[in-house]
Parts: sequence; C-alpha cells; structure tokens
Amino acid sequence: MMALAMRWLSIVLVTSALSGQVPYDRLLNAERDPANWLSYNGSYSSTRHTTLEQITPENAPDLELDWVFQASALDKFETSPVIVDGVMYITEPPNDVVALDARTGRVFWEYEHEVPPNVTPCCGKVNRGVAVLDELVYLATLDCRLIALDAKTGAKAWDVEVCNYPIGYALALAPLAVKDKIIIGTAGGELGIRGFLAAYDAKTGEQAWKFYTVPGPGEPGHETWENDAWKTGGASIWVTGSYDPELNLTYWGVGNPGPDWNPDVRPGDNLYSSSVVALDADTGKLAWHFQFTPHDKWDWDSVQVPVLVDMDWQGRPRKLMLWANRNGFFYVLDRVTGEFLLGEAFAKQTWAKGFTPDGRPIVLPGSEPTEEGVVTCPAIRGATNWFATAYNPDTKLFYLLVHESCNEYKKADRPWERGKGWLAGSFKLSPDHENRKYIRALDIQTGKTVWEYAQTGKVQTYSGVLSTAGGLVFFGEDSGAFAALDAETGKPLWHFQANQNWKASPMTYMVGGKQYVAIASGMGFWAFQLAD
Repeated sequence: MMALAMRWLSIVLVTSALSGQVPYDRLLNAERDPANWLSYNGSYSSTRHTTLEQITPENAPDLELDWVFQASALDKFETSPVIVDGVMYITEPPNDVVALDARTGRVFWEYEHEVPPNVTPCCGKVNRGVAVLDELVYLATLDCRLIALDAKTGAKAWDVEVCNYPIGYALALAPLAVKDKIIIGTAGGELGIRGFLAAYDAKTGEQAWKFYTVPGPGEPGHETWENDAWKTGGASIWVTGSYDPELNLTYWGVGNPGPDWNPDVRPGDNLYSSSVVALDADTGKLAWHFQFTPHDKWDWDSVQVPVLVDMDWQGRPRKLMLWANRNGFFYVLDRVTGEFLLGEAFAKQTWAKGFTPDGRPIVLPGSEPTEEGVVTCPAIRGATNWFATAYNPDTKLFYLLVHESCNEYKKADRPWERGKGWLAGSFKLSPDHENRKYIRALDIQTGKTVWEYAQTGKVQTYSGVLSTAGGLVFFGEDSGAFAALDAETGKPLWHFQANQNWKASPMTYMVGGKQYVAIASGMGFWAFQLAD
C-alpha cells in the first residue's frame, strides 16, 4: 500500500511540474529559456551554449557531485537529457525512458520498451535521447518503432513502425520536434541498408514525408551510384540534426556509404553519404547538400551536429553553419545555399591536399585502403566524431574534442548478406603516430587552433563539450574525470575524478535558483552543482 501511495505521489508531482507543457513556440525560444534544456542539443541552433552564468572560473572549484542515477543496464549510456520545468527525461539503454526530478534524481515514472533478442545493431544497443512537444515525449527504438508517451505519466499514446529491423535498420538517435512533426533518421549503414529521414505527425504518428539519403532511379544524385550499389548504400543518420525556423530548413549529417574500406564495388561520389542535407521541414524536399568526403573510402561518417550561427563573415552578415568533420577538416558553409566558405584542418590529416573552389577535397594519391594496407590520418574513429561541439558567441570560439591518431586501412572482397555486418576490410592503429585526445578551441573565421588542452589517461572516452556564459567549457576526459576549462584560455579549473568512461555530452539547467551541470557515463547519470 505504501509503494502505491508513493507512486501516486510521484505522478501528482510530475503532473504539477509539467502543467506548462512544451508548445512549439517554446521550442522556438529555447535559447531564451536557459533554465531548461528542451531538445537533444538544447536548442534548434545546436550551439550547446547556455546563457546561465552562476558557475564561473572563480567558483568552479566549488562544484561538487549532487546526485547520481544508477543505470540498470551495461550497454553504452549516450543520452542527452531533456529538462522541462524541473523534470528530466532520459533514455536508459537499451530503450527505456525515465522521468526524474532534476533537483534530486528521484524517479517519477519509467517506461520500459522490450527490445527483441534478434536486434543486432552495428555499434551497440544505444539510444541518445528523446524529444518533447506539447504533452508528449517521443522515443525512437532499436527495433524501428517511434513511440509517443504521455509526459506526465509515461503512458503510451501511440506507436508506429518506421523501418524493418531484421534487415539491418535501427533507430538510435533522439528525434527532433519541428512544428507539428517529429523527424527521425535510420541507423544501420554497416549492414547494407538504404538510409532515410522521415517525419511523422506529432499527434497521430502518421508519416508526413520521407527522404532517402541514397537516391533511387529518377531521383537527383542517383547517377553517383554505379551498378546496383545504391540498394545497399548505407548513408545512415544516427545523430540529431538542427533547424532554422526563418528558412524552414532542417539540417542533418549523413553517415558513410557501404561497404566500408572497399569503394570498388560502389563507383561514384555516392550521394548523399558523408554529407549534410538541408531539407524543407514541411515537405522533406531537398534544398541543397554538401558532400564532405565524396566516395568515402575510410568510413568517415558526417553525422556531426550542424551548428548554426548568424554573424559577419568577411565583412557582411551571413547565416553560417559550423562543422568539424570526422575527416579532419573544419568547415564553414552558408546555410542558406550550402556555399563552401572555409575548409581548414584541425587535426593531422594525410588524405587531402586542399579543396577546389566549391569545396571538393583534392585527394592525395596513395591514401586510400589497399589489400596490403595503407596508413592514413585520421583514424576510422575520426579527428572528431558524433559527440557534441559547442560555440560561444562571447569568445567567438568553437570547442570540440579532437582525436589525433592514424590507422592502417585494408580493403577486402566481401559479399553483402542481408541483415549482417558488411565490413569489406579492416583497420588497426598505427604505432608510429600520436594517439591522444585534446580539447581544442578554434577561431571560426580561420579554422586555426587558439588553444588546446591535452588529455591524460587511457580511458576510451567519447565526451562532447558544453559552453557556458559563465566562461567555462565542460567535458569528460580520458582520465575518467569530469572537468572544466577556462573558455578564453583553456586553463584547467576543476575536475572530479569519477573514474568513468564518458560516452555522452554534458548539458546544464537550473532548478530552484541553482545551476546544475550533468552528463551520462558508462554506469549512470551524474549531476553537479556549487557547494552551499
């Protein structure tokens, strides 16, 4: 009887907390509501920067652990939470949703989704978060379901099938809520799927539009796939995109073509793999694309998050897109047209000697995989990867995790088998090159490094970064610590040795007048605040 009473009390409390709901207008103005974190990247611009400034370089040493939510599974914990009026929504691996008290970590409700045992996604049973819109919370699952839950109770409102998981598809990303639609993309590029983005009616789950990232016959870009390679082209989407309300364009990074490392079976540029696509949010119609790595031979997915900023560029105002790509280059694009404005290496790279005027890389001979093996930089994990970057409009610096390493890449002949991994080759770390992670700050006008912080330790962390108006950059480092640097100089200011393997990106929020900084780790979810 006592347990029932406590659960009833939790539902009452969360119902009260969510009385405001999250209408679309609130998502539009998320950057003016820093106490909350209303989407995977915090806002549609995806800068991962907050105007909260309670935590500063002066008081950062006073940060302390406030609470921890212990995960009940051992799979990768890569979630970024959504915060709405003191309620935190996270996804716990593989596909459960938990509503927590953001002040204490106490559980309000849990929704458990049973993943079929025959689901075998490429890279672990992961889920990166949820979306919220009005009174619903949206979950995308590994077995290809899009599910809407009541935000107050966790009760299922509707459930639709998006793709066919037995043939290799999966959903691993946090959905994006735009207007009256929920937009998602499909993972499974290493299993020979044909990737796509799709939008669903937020109230009913009815599909509104669908855009294939591997164009079929008669579609623009189909000519970049020879033979029938388009049918198993990959080009998956497994990290949440961004949105510009003024242009009504939504931007998404697209993964590598299949198979990896042996491009001989798929001649051509292989659009829209390793690209960014800009789509009309109402119709899914392609407005423009930019391909970072045409005919990708190294598995350098372009699933990094598009960062949208408005500022002067070479003397005139521009709507820009900032992009640190897995291939080792930092790009600035005009997000209205897709025009290439800048490409500058931010890590060691040995595969391109520069760009044509339209941004096409000029590939160096002898850099592509061979049967004997060729050492090329960066390594397959990339100079950076899917984890979040951040942009601070005060410092005008772009922050990111950089991995300096190189691989020996080999190609091999391997036929495609439906529903099975399709890796046509292999790779191994080159012992003759550096293997170390850095936090770097880039000048976006030039792409040059302004400062860097060299990480220590051997934990294979994949932490993103968070920028704050208080003048800090937060991240999880290879030592297993959660840490903060000075945003202007990169000077280390604070670390908390949690001995964790970080595979998520930090975020921040405010409850009860106190600013929290939080991040998921290998074993749970951690929240920090200043000591009283």
